[in-house]
Amino acid sequence: MTTTIDRTGRRPATVVCLAAACAMLACGQALAADAPNTVREQVQMPAGAPAQPAAQPAGSAAQGAAADVQNTAPGEMRFIDRIVAVVNNDVITEYELQNRVRQVAINLRQQNIELPPMPELRRQVLERLIMEKCLDQRSRELGIRVDERMVTASIEQIARNNKLTVDELRARLAADDVSFAAFRSQVRDEIAAQRLREREVDSKLTIPESEVDAYLAEQAGFTSGDTQEYRVQHILLPIPTGASDREAEDVGDEAERLADAARDGEDFAKLAAANSKAPDALSGGDLGWMDAGKLPSIFWKAIEQHRSERGFVTVARSSGAWHVIKLVDIRDGVKAKLAGAPVEQTHVRHILMFVSDLTPEAEVVSRLNDIKRRIESGETDFATMARLTSVDNSATRGGDIGWVSPGEASPEFEAAMNSLQPGQISEPVRSQFGYHLIEVLERRTAQASAERSRLAARMALREKKLAEAVYNWQRELRDRAFVEIRRDAL
Repeated sequence: MTTTIDRTGRRPATVVCLAAACAMLACGQALAADAPNTVREQVQMPAGAPAQPAAQPAGSAAQGAAADVQNTAPGEMRFIDRIVAVVNNDVITEYELQNRVRQVAINLRQQNIELPPMPELRRQVLERLIMEKCLDQRSRELGIRVDERMVTASIEQIARNNKLTVDELRARLAADDVSFAAFRSQVRDEIAAQRLREREVDSKLTIPESEVDAYLAEQAGFTSGDTQEYRVQHILLPIPTGASDREAEDVGDEAERLADAARDGEDFAKLAAANSKAPDALSGGDLGWMDAGKLPSIFWKAIEQHRSERGFVTVARSSGAWHVIKLVDIRDGVKAKLAGAPVEQTHVRHILMFVSDLTPEAEVVSRLNDIKRRIESGETDFATMARLTSVDNSATRGGDIGWVSPGEASPEFEAAMNSLQPGQISEPVRSQFGYHLIEVLERRTAQASAERSRLAARMALREKKLAEAVYNWQRELRDRAFVEIRRDAL
């Protein structure tokens, strides 16, 4: 499932979200160093004695444990839960790990990816859970909070993106034995992690002017063939911090072994799911379709001389890892260079409303029609109503989302916008983000300029650097954390 946080008419940035969140078991915040791996209760009762309910401490975890004890036969030992890993002052339990493994297995099957052996799958999922704990702890340390209205809006957007109502989404989660409260908690954690990344990585990523100059010089030699797009899969094998040269070469030998297996016809997605340490390992290491400018530099250098060879597999080394890279396919892409071509842009503003349990679709459409009537009659103005009623981030600017170029907005939004004359207001328009009331302010034909080319170059370089910066940041968080994995649990 893809969670989309941006709710404007523009095409949104996406963050990855699991199809269903795992149910979380309540755990104590402080853990003794010698905390037992397994918690069990033994009930000793005289034969025939009736079970007497005892006063229970508040909290669902305590109540669930008490219920287990009361339903246990005299003298029977019952398994409640056990600790799989300790991450600083938090724990990951067997219950939590099993639920997440089950959800990941469902996702892999839906993508027609063969499951790796269960020990490998559990290890991969455990590492993801450890990383999530580290991110959550860092968010709490910095005081990052997520408004509950944002969580609700995001869940509604997830449902719309999957062509479901919130009730239908809730029912689908229940069918997968996932509580809605746990799903909501995971959405909240994803938003917090995104804000944390924006604060600690995105805001600190800089692109020197010299790199922009070099990038533009490189672009000058491109031909029409360079607009091809490439679908690449990869396996990431990090070199342990402080590793000797021999240990680094051992990692390289493992990378060559995996590359040979891929060349011999073994499923690359399966190899990635079982061996890669990258965040996209459980999706088969698939980077999707990218042009040469968006591929990480090390990947492009590895395949550049073989860019016409579908199925080409190679190995490359970066400063801290070995990479197994496969060029899966090639296709013609949209031309990236529009230098010299005029572009028609539209200055537009909108009012966005969501359909929800509290505001059904008919009411949303009725409210927007009433707002349109009041604006056109002169009773009020568009900017005021946007500030009062729009749920989009542009509301504080009177709904103004600036100049929009072709392809930047959702198809429904763009079609409605293009049909309007300056000063004209649309009927309520439905898109994947909700219902819009759109007003075109003006149009212009923008000529390509040196500044625009530099901006495009800067954005391309930033996108190339961001993935590596995020990986390095996450690795630092992981290295700084105290992590104890209970090996007997794996």
